[in-house]
Amino acid sequence: MSEAKRYHILIINWQDIRNPFGGGAEVHLHEIFKRVAAAGHRVTLLCSGFAGAPSREQIDGLEVVRKGSRKWFNYFVPAAYRALAAKNQFDVVVDDLNKIPFYTPWFVREPILALVHHFFGKSIYRETNWPAASYVYCSERLVPVVYRRTPFAAVSQSTADELRRSGHESWIELLPNAVDMSQYRSEVGRKSPAPLIGYLGRLKKYKCVDHILRALPLVLQQRPDARLLIIGGGDDRTRLERIVREQGLTDKVVFTGHVSQEEKVAYLNRLWIAVNPSPKEGWGLTVIEANACGVPVVAADSPGLRDSVKDGKTGRLYPFGDIDRLSQTMVDFLSEPSLRSNCGREALAWARSFTWEASAQKALTIIDKVIHS
Repeated sequence: MSEAKRYHILIINWQDIRNPFGGGAEVHLHEIFKRVAAAGHRVTLLCSGFAGAPSREQIDGLEVVRKGSRKWFNYFVPAAYRALAAKNQFDVVVDDLNKIPFYTPWFVREPILALVHHFFGKSIYRETNWPAASYVYCSERLVPVVYRRTPFAAVSQSTADELRRSGHESWIELLPNAVDMSQYRSEVGRKSPAPLIGYLGRLKKYKCVDHILRALPLVLQQRPDARLLIIGGGDDRTRLERIVREQGLTDKVVFTGHVSQEEKVAYLNRLWIAVNPSPKEGWGLTVIEANACGVPVVAADSPGLRDSVKDGKTGRLYPFGDIDRLSQTMVDFLSEPSLRSNCGREALAWARSFTWEASAQKALTIIDKVIHS
């Protein structure tokens, strides 16, 4: 990756890669922009602080500046931006939209690139109480007005289409997720001897992990030897554990909690299939991480997931919320070795087509376009 012009890029995001509340959006940002920094560009990340974190830190070539708390960070952003801009000459500002927008077109003077994974829309009401959900929902509703002439980079075609339907007036480019195949690898001989279904990701109420738990008894009617492994942590774990107890599934379901990178790959290689029942994703980074380990994915036919799962090739899509279809699709994979094998091979090839190096180069091409348009 090489560019004649070296840029100073300011990114504004709620969290950095070390924040315990970080997720796929932070992985996407970090993996791309650490490579942009390695190519000789200066990258500053303005984000919220968290307990024990220094106010400034260098992480993989990114200058991380932390201001305020996660809860109120959006209110700190305008003043923090002005303080940074007074001491630095930024070529472009990357506004990573995530839940509550920062509305940078109102106060940023440099060219802006808005980076978006997905909009919650009404799905936020699945996650939290009505006042908090309404705050997020109404904040997102202003995006088509405030950002209508701002160039966008969207991680999936589904999100790009949603922006266009909202009446967005500027151009939109795709900036896909990817996977590091040196970390995620298919390890022959590591599969569980008994049928093992897995969920990988944060345990958030809106992600509807409970759908898998409600489908599991139907799966067990046909495959009583099946087990479910829930990989990851989050604030919905207590509720999910209660559902497991209520359904008498305590000997069928294991929660791993937060795991290391090495543990995650080891768990993925034990799975027969992975499942993602979410009603909405930016793209589904965990889908490709499972694919990179040769694991097919059963996912809801929802925005983002229909982009990351090639239906009938790398896995299968089912109508969101259809517990009967979900359970039968899981049974199909558990009971048909040829289906698992064929989709596993396709999944591995699909994952290999996405690299962070290509996404970083695409990011620089988009930034070039923003600066010179």
